[in-house]
Formats: sequence, C-alpha cells, structure tokens
Amino acid sequence: MKIAIDIREAGHEKTGKGWYTYNLVHELLKLDHENEYILYTDAEKHPLGNFKNATVKVMKAKSIQWHLKVLKDIKAEKAEIFFAPTSYIIPALAPKSLKTIITIHDLVAFLFPNTHSAKAVVIERLTLKRAIKKAKAILVVSQNTQKDLLKKFQYPADKIFLTPCAPSEFFREKIDEKELEKLKKKYQLPENFILAVGTLEPRKNFPNLIKSFVIIKRKYPDYKLVIVGKKGWKFKQIEDALKQYNLQNDVIFPGYLDDQELHKIYAIAKVFVFPSLYEGFGIPPLEAMASGCPVVSSNVASMPEVVDQAGLLIDPKNALKMADVITSLIENDQVRNMMIERGKAQADKFSWKKSAEKALEVIKSLA
Repeated sequence: MKIAIDIREAGHEKTGKGWYTYNLVHELLKLDHENEYILYTDAEKHPLGNFKNATVKVMKAKSIQWHLKVLKDIKAEKAEIFFAPTSYIIPALAPKSLKTIITIHDLVAFLFPNTHSAKAVVIERLTLKRAIKKAKAILVVSQNTQKDLLKKFQYPADKIFLTPCAPSEFFREKIDEKELEKLKKKYQLPENFILAVGTLEPRKNFPNLIKSFVIIKRKYPDYKLVIVGKKGWKFKQIEDALKQYNLQNDVIFPGYLDDQELHKIYAIAKVFVFPSLYEGFGIPPLEAMASGCPVVSSNVASMPEVVDQAGLLIDPKNALKMADVITSLIENDQVRNMMIERGKAQADKFSWKKSAEKALEVIKSLA
C-alpha cells in the first residue's frame, strides 16, 4: 500500500503533538518494510531521517492552501491511506475513496474551550466531527481521551485504538556532571528549584502554581521556580500573577528547551510539578520520571492514568494543597527517593515502539 502522512509537527519546536508525530512515525518506518510512505511537511528540514520506503515532500503553501495542495498530490500519487497524527483538516476534506486514520489527542476545544486559543477551537469544531465520520479508524493517546470521544461523538468503539505517548529513550540515559553544570550556568539556575514544563497558556494552570510557590517560598526562601516552555496565548495572566505576588525575581523562564537540555534540567530539579487543568496525555511527567525527578501532578483527565502510583496527585485548583505536597518531597528524602524509583518503573511501561506496532496493525487492517 501507499500511505501518506502529515508530519509537519515533527519539524517544528516540538511539544506533545510534535513528539507524538516524530516518535510514532519514526518507529513506524523502522517497523514497516512492506508499504510505501509519503511524508508531507512544510519545512525544508525534517528530523525523521532517511528510510528506503519513505519519500518526504515539502509543500510550499500556507494555511488552507497547504492542505488543498497536499490533497491534490495524494490523489496524483494514488495513495490509499492518509494518516493525520495532529490535524483534522485534510481528513475532513478528503474524498470517500481515501481511507483516513486520525489521532485524537484531546477534546479540549469541546470540553474546555476557554482554556484553548479561539482560532484552534473554531478550526477543531469545524473539522473534527466531519473527520470522525469519514475516518476508517481512530487512534487515541489515552483511555481518558477515548472515554471523552465516546461520550461526545457516536463512533464505533471497536474502531478506536490506544497508542499512548512515551518518553524518548535518551531521557533514561545518565548525564555527565560537567554537562549539568554547563546548563546551570547557561540559564543561571540555582542549586534548589522546582520545575514545571509546558506551553505558557491558561490550560497549564501556571498562575496557580505561582500562587502555591508563594507558600513554599516562605519556608524555603532559597528556592526558585523554573517554568520551561514557549509563550502561548494569554501569557499576560502569568505576568500578572508574578506582579501580584512580587515574584518577578524568583521565577525563571528559560523559554523553549530542546530535548537534550530538557533531560538535563529534569535531572537537576528537586521536584517536577505538572498542574495542568486538562491533558489528552501529558508527556512531561513521564520524561521527568525517566530522568529521575520526583513528580507532583494534577489528578484530572488523563493524569492519574499516566502517573498512576508513581507520582503524588493533587487537585490543581487547590494552591495550598499543592504547596503542601511539593514541600513534602523537599523535606522527606525517604518519600522523595521512593517516588524517584517508582517513577522510573512507571516510565518504563510506556514505549513508542509498542504504540507504533499498534498503529501498523491498524494500517494493515485497512488493506
């Protein structure tokens, strides 16, 4: 068969969906030596490497024109399957003759639209329902997303398949102490800090984390809060929280870090906190666990499924409780070490190869 895939997110500064696209497609190409793949992107450079059975096509167009151009090329190439790991636009527009597989990461545009950018909400609401009707199969990243999907849309449960995210293999590697010191100097990191990772937007709930840090700071004045991620929409809410609590000099924003630097910063943080209000999956807690950092995570949506007993779960809206749990990991070495060991074991349960094997199984079933 000839299979077309939208790999755009794999070539940009990667967050959850980008890592899913990169890792799943990379493993898929390593596994499948029978089918032919056409990988569509909008960037000259792509990180997936060279595979004998894959051709990369760079389509120069923007917005809806990119999708229309890809659709035209898919027809010319006579591809039988189109796999959309992130966007629903092409699956929504595709003719019935093209078999489509879509990945649904979350239903935030439907369940929590106020925590998502207005543009993204409009696009997803316009395209997802149509894409679901046409899809021959749907991949989901968590059981929670599957539950949300079945509740919101009528789609056969036996055509929904679980392909969870996972930490990349290098997050399990040991890091040279000299490399850690270089990172500390580069970003002026203190000896003691609490770490959070995610796009700086309302859904990640960072203002409430900052509020809880006020409480921690009273007891541990030498601690800093480090929030890694690129600025998203409504970033001003975070700036306002810093001003409100006078923490401008106590919260560090290194910006977006590549995967190697991210691994290092997880390794030197005292505690990793993931206070998100909603996640389809949530890769950072697993990355932190694999890197040997104890995890405090919100107890909503997919997070209990991802973190399980390997992290301390909290109500993300309760800043006081959040502070108490973070403090317990700072103060109690026994609990801290236990959570580190549990975390490594939990991270090992997730594998991109296993998810790619499931995706390939789904592809072959459509032959």
